[in-house]
Amino acid sequence: MTLAASAAVATAADSPGFLSPSGVEIAFVLVGLVTFAAAIVTVTTKQLVHAALWLVVALGGLAVEYLLLTAEFIAWVQVLIYVGSVVVLLLFGLMLTRAPIGRSPDADSPNRWAALTVAVASAAALIWVVVDAFRTTWIDLDGPVQGSTDVTGSILFKHWVLPFEALSVLLLAALVGAIVLSRRNNTASAPGAAETPGATPRTSEAPEATKSPESLEGEGTR
Repeated sequence: MTLAASAAVATAADSPGFLSPSGVEIAFVLVGLVTFAAAIVTVTTKQLVHAALWLVVALGGLAVEYLLLTAEFIAWVQVLIYVGSVVVLLLFGLMLTRAPIGRSPDADSPNRWAALTVAVASAAALIWVVVDAFRTTWIDLDGPVQGSTDVTGSILFKHWVLPFEALSVLLLAALVGAIVLSRRNNTASAPGAAETPGATPRTSEAPEATKSPESLEGEGTR
């Protein structure tokens, strides 16, 4: 056996293979299974509050997956935006709209099979895009950790600054539009907000009662 072959065999023996996963890989698979199960329960349960709570578990599992992939910035963004904002907004919406706490009959939609077909097709398309994109992509293991705050910020503000600013303007426009629509609805529903100009204001004084002849005679004798 040549020296190169011996070195290749030694390297293959030292590196973990598919049948000998590391602790991080085992944790990644277990957290992925929990996240997938929570997502399935989220879309199949008939109780809206339970669906929102299971959504917290699913999104939190995604944040843990990002941490295991050494993408700390994306993980904390996942927690702050999705778990801390979107789910809380959903729960507030359920409370303010007086949604049913128990089983909701509106959850039985006849379009479940169409939704399942669209979900499976979307998942297959995403898997194909990711596999095709990383088929010939090599990651530099000697460089900085991909997904860290420094690398993400550098890439975001060097190569993706225009889409980032466009998204900021879009979110600002949505916020201003929501404020304008809410103020317009409040003004239209305010009582007595709009009055006809030049109209004579109504008085709240009661009309003078008609006096009887006896009372008039009594006043004349005084």
